[in-house]
Amino acid sequence: MAVKAKPEGLDKPIVGKIIKYGARAHVPVFRLTNGRIGSKWRIGAGWKKPVPTLLLNHVGRKSGTRFTTPLLYLADGPRLVVVASQGGLPKNPQWFHNLVASPETTVELRGERSRAVRARVATPEERTALWPRLVDLYADFESYQAWTDREIPVVVLDPR
Repeated sequence: MAVKAKPEGLDKPIVGKIIKYGARAHVPVFRLTNGRIGSKWRIGAGWKKPVPTLLLNHVGRKSGTRFTTPLLYLADGPRLVVVASQGGLPKNPQWFHNLVASPETTVELRGERSRAVRARVATPEERTALWPRLVDLYADFESYQAWTDREIPVVVLDPR
């Protein structure tokens, strides 16, 4: 698959704000409908091939504030896998740093209000094995990786 050119202005602060406020709108709708609305991502590559979405609960590593972030995920047996892509922006998302600092957390899935998980960054071997499956799940991940100089982290959420 050919990777599209990086969109002009991707690094502008407004892009991060759009992501942030879009997520803030997503969370209450997901919760209000128990995931009937909001459990599938239908934007970008998800338009033709909707991608499952979960809500990740995490605690701010500096503030101690509780946050919830909607993320695309891959079910891999009993574990879930998420990607810290942030649309190919140059920095890792805040939720990633929060999970590294406090890996014990919960996620919400369609029909499941709270699943206890422990987050960890995938090993290089795991990332190598998971990345093609993640790109198959959501083809835009490949573009995001091409647009940024950082290696986009893959995070495994193991059940606890």
